[in-house]
Amino acid sequence: MEVPFTVAVDVPLIGDERRKNWAKTVTNVDESLATGWAFEGDFIATGGIQDVEPGSILLVYGEKGSRANPAIEARIYTVNADATLSLRATARGRAWARTLRDVVEQLLEEAEPARAAQLDWAPDLMRYSDAALTEEMRRRGLS
Repeated sequence: MEVPFTVAVDVPLIGDERRKNWAKTVTNVDESLATGWAFEGDFIATGGIQDVEPGSILLVYGEKGSRANPAIEARIYTVNADATLSLRATARGRAWARTLRDVVEQLLEEAEPARAAQLDWAPDLMRYSDAALTEEMRRRGLS
């Protein structure tokens, strides 16, 4: 099984730590939603160092002000291989999720690696030993 390569990035804390704040590595966007639930992925802690895969899209959300009338801010970052973050978009106010949804969809399309064409079974496989084929299947996590 392949272990993902990660870098230690300092995930910013937006807003006031006494109010809502969170961060998420976004892996997919549900186009039918215009709220924060549209962004699918794993939550990570804010305000400190976290291990994140380079090329990941990071959504960071925070609030400040009163509980009744919070000032909302959300930012989209991309994680660089040198453990830095590149700010890609910012939104404020209650419509933050819809404002950022198209930006995140575009970034996900750009980040999708070009998948190598996989070949079907061919007689060329006959020249490999059972042990070699078994090891390759194990390496791919198929056995």
